[in-house]
Amino acid sequence: MAAHNKVWRLLVGAPLDPLDPRTRHAIAVTPLLAWVGLGADGLSSSCYGPEEAFLALGQHHALALFLALATALTVFIIALGYNQVIELFPTGGGGYRVATALLGPRPGLVSGAALLVDYVLTVATSLASGVDAFFSLLPVGAQSIKLVTELILIVLMTGLNFRGMRESILVLLPIFIGFVVLHAGLIVYGVVVHGSHLASIVPDAVGEAHGMAHALGPLVVVALLMRAFSLGGGTYTGLEAVSNNVNMLAEPRVPNGKLTMTYMASSLAFTAGGIILLYMLWHAKPVEGETLNAVVFGSVIDHLGLGSSFARHALLAAVLAFEAGLLLVGAQTGFLDGPAVLSNMAVDSWVPRHFRDLSTRLVRQNGIIVMGVASLVILLWTHGDVSVLVVLYSINVFLTFSLSLLGMCTYWWQHRRDGQHWLKHFLLSALGLSVTATVLVITLVEKFTEGGWLTVLVTSAVVALCFFIKRHYSDTRAQLAREDALFAGQAPEVDAQQAALALDPAQPTAILLVGKHRGASMHALLWVNRLFPGHFKNVIFLAVGEVDAQSYEGAEHLERLKHTMISSLEYYMAHCRRHGIAADYRVAFGTHPVLEFMNLAEKTMDEYPNSVCFASKLIFRRVSFLTAWLHNQTPVEIQSRLHLQGKQMVLLPMNVG
Repeated sequence: MAAHNKVWRLLVGAPLDPLDPRTRHAIAVTPLLAWVGLGADGLSSSCYGPEEAFLALGQHHALALFLALATALTVFIIALGYNQVIELFPTGGGGYRVATALLGPRPGLVSGAALLVDYVLTVATSLASGVDAFFSLLPVGAQSIKLVTELILIVLMTGLNFRGMRESILVLLPIFIGFVVLHAGLIVYGVVVHGSHLASIVPDAVGEAHGMAHALGPLVVVALLMRAFSLGGGTYTGLEAVSNNVNMLAEPRVPNGKLTMTYMASSLAFTAGGIILLYMLWHAKPVEGETLNAVVFGSVIDHLGLGSSFARHALLAAVLAFEAGLLLVGAQTGFLDGPAVLSNMAVDSWVPRHFRDLSTRLVRQNGIIVMGVASLVILLWTHGDVSVLVVLYSINVFLTFSLSLLGMCTYWWQHRRDGQHWLKHFLLSALGLSVTATVLVITLVEKFTEGGWLTVLVTSAVVALCFFIKRHYSDTRAQLAREDALFAGQAPEVDAQQAALALDPAQPTAILLVGKHRGASMHALLWVNRLFPGHFKNVIFLAVGEVDAQSYEGAEHLERLKHTMISSLEYYMAHCRRHGIAADYRVAFGTHPVLEFMNLAEKTMDEYPNSVCFASKLIFRRVSFLTAWLHNQTPVEIQSRLHLQGKQMVLLPMNVG
């Protein structure tokens, strides 16, 4: 076990102290690092989104000018909409929090479920596209090992994210910088060398549109452009990432969040719009085994006149390697945002509370595992086909965009009397909503039979499962609340003689493991007194304040957690003293309740050798396959560990319906 712990610590890093104020500062990220970790998904979508859009134009390449302008404009429209989200929700949560707070819990659930599926597809699509870009450099026969390569990369990315957000970003930073520098240089060069043709691209585009409208009708032109625009919807993925993770940014969060959005929008608009222009100017055509980016950048590099085929291949290899690398960085967004959404939904009891748990590195490790495993499954099902993955991806992206912007429209309309600038914000949100809703409908109709149905089916299944989990938690919480109400209020008063009762280590001692529910804790205490009347002369209460994602959102949450724990412990202690029993308590705080309880229990039992541990265990009349997973099994695990050490612990059953 010790060797296993050493290896694990070597892989993921040393534990972090969640109660140390310096820890929060150490793991917070600056706008530049956030641009890398959260914006890479958006920027990496330029490796596949523009290609899908351009190919949808068919032979009408001149119309790509309109597509490039619309793409760049849409990026900024969506980004400005999400800037408003950052202002209103500075603690993060993004699309899920917006829809829940502004539209209601059910629209919030739909948005959250769509985001979860979306982030799984973020990982799968980014990795599949990255491997496609890299394999463009290899012989066609190498395509047979692409899927295996993708699966291995997911395992490695999952492991990397256990170290923490900041560490994983720093590892991938050189890839991001290399991509930006190389692509910016090639895009600028590729456009500039066609300087003599730039003056004619607008007349050519207008002429092409006019000719098509005259021959086929203006609606055909509009339909073609809208179809191409919607099929390139993957280009806009990732723009919501900052609003989901504002709480991870360094202070001041809101200005830093907006600055990160500016970096993201500017880089994506330039890259995606520029690549579409390159397709048009260089007359890019598909080549088997190569992405369209590989084709067009190969043409641009040929024009550089590097003097040798080796230099040409080396530069193209560098471009495609950085594309592949950036797509790996883009997969980071799924590993960062997916667990964050699960954590927020766990707070509202839509998913198991375990998704709020933090590891010793203060990362949501359960969510990271789910993202990794689910991505493996979707890659196996689609065989890593990017064209299928992008369709599945785009539907939920624009569903979330639309719900978020609808929520913002609702908010500004309801607050139209609160300020003079409401109309500007409302119109901006309405414009974004019209764009995203249009793309959503077109993509859903166009691609429903080509794989879009699967996204709808999986998202609906997630929603149904969440309803089941919520109902179970609600029933359990209602029962526990009735028990808690019996022991509400301040601690019972004790006189000076009762307060002076001292513990005697030689006397029989009951050690009670207690939690946040007074009803369950008092249930255990009362049962100990009934089962062993007058036997135990000392009672020591052990409590652990679990530092999870919710309590670690800010210092005020940790202080509230400490206050709640201490007030409950004083209540239990006063109850014992009023009945002539000496009592004390010990409390610890950490991310791993079992380990913290074990440390407290071992020290206390060594100090009080004539002692027995007790704890309540919830018993359900209707047991399902999810019951054990939905509830914390901390008492059962502690009992097993203590029994292995030859120490005694008794679990007292508590029926909760």
